[in-house]
Amino acid sequence: MAPHDLVVLYEHPEWQKPLFDALADRGVRYAAFDLKRAAFVPGDPIAAKLVFNQASPSAYVRGHARAVPLALAYLKAMEASGVAVVNGARAFALELSKTAQAALLTKLGLRTPRSIAFNDLDAVRERLLDERSWRWPALLKPEQGGSGARIEKIGSYDELRAHVERDPSIWQPDGVLLLQEYCEHDPERGIIRMEMLDGKLLYAMRVVSHGRYNLCPSEVCNPSDSSEGGHCEIPAQQASAPPVEFYPYPEVPGAAVEAAARIMRAAGIDVGGIEYLESGGERVFYDVNANSNLRPAIAKEFGFDPFERVVDYLVSRIG
Repeated sequence: MAPHDLVVLYEHPEWQKPLFDALADRGVRYAAFDLKRAAFVPGDPIAAKLVFNQASPSAYVRGHARAVPLALAYLKAMEASGVAVVNGARAFALELSKTAQAALLTKLGLRTPRSIAFNDLDAVRERLLDERSWRWPALLKPEQGGSGARIEKIGSYDELRAHVERDPSIWQPDGVLLLQEYCEHDPERGIIRMEMLDGKLLYAMRVVSHGRYNLCPSEVCNPSDSSEGGHCEIPAQQASAPPVEFYPYPEVPGAAVEAAARIMRAAGIDVGGIEYLESGGERVFYDVNANSNLRPAIAKEFGFDPFERVVDYLVSRIG
C-alpha cells in the first residue's frame, strides 16, 4: 500500500486550507508538496496514486517566482513516469500563457479580446500601425497572469511607453507583455465566472469589480464581510474603490456553460474557472483558470460545499 493516496502541489497555504480540511474530513491520505521550497528526483516513483496541481501563476508577485517553473517541471516528470495527474502540465502551461488562451479561444470559434504580445516597445508600435481597427483605451497585462496582477488601463501608445519605461520590473517574470482590446461592459452587471469540475458546471457567479482587477474568489483575498483581504499580496489597486462583490448566478445561459465545457476539454483542465463578460450583445471569453479558488459562500446558495465536490472527484480518480 502506498503511504499516501494523493499529493497536492501548492504555493499559497491560505488558499489550500479549505481543501486540506475537506480531505482530512474524508480520511484521504494526502501529502502537501510546498513548491516554494522543493526538490525531487525525476523518474523516481512517488508514494501516491494521484497528483493534484494547485500551483498559481501569480506566485511571482508573492516573491515565489521559482515555484512556477518547478511545478511545471514536476508535472511533466510525473506524467512522463505514468503518474495520474489532475490539472497536469498541458493545463498549467495554458494557464501560464494569456497568448495561448487567446489562440485556443479563437480556434474554438469563441469571441475573445484581440491581443498583441510583445517584448519590445518599438515592435508593438510597428504592429499597431497594421491594426487598422485598433481602439484605445486598451488593457496592459502580463503574459503570465494571475490575481489581476499588473493589469493597467492604457489610453495611448505614448502612455504605454511611459508606463513601461517608468518601471522596468513590469517585464517580470517572463519578459512578455500583452496589449489587449478593452471591451466595454455594464459595470453594474460585472463579469461571469463559471467554476467547472470534470467538464461540468459546479456553479456560476456574477462578479462586480468596481474597477478592481484582483477578482480572486478566495474568501481570504476578497472576504464576504467586506473586510480588507491581504493573503493575495497583490499591490493595492483602485484603493478607494468598494470591495469586489460576488453573487450567485443560477441563470447562466446554457450556451455559455457548453462553451466553458469545450474550453475545459480542449485545455485538458479537470478543475478550473472560465470568465466572460457581455459586451455589445456578445459573450466575450477572456480568462481560463486551472487553479480554482472556490467560494463556499456562493456554492452554499446552490446547496453544497464546493470543496466536498472536489474531494468526491479526487476520490473517484484515486479509486
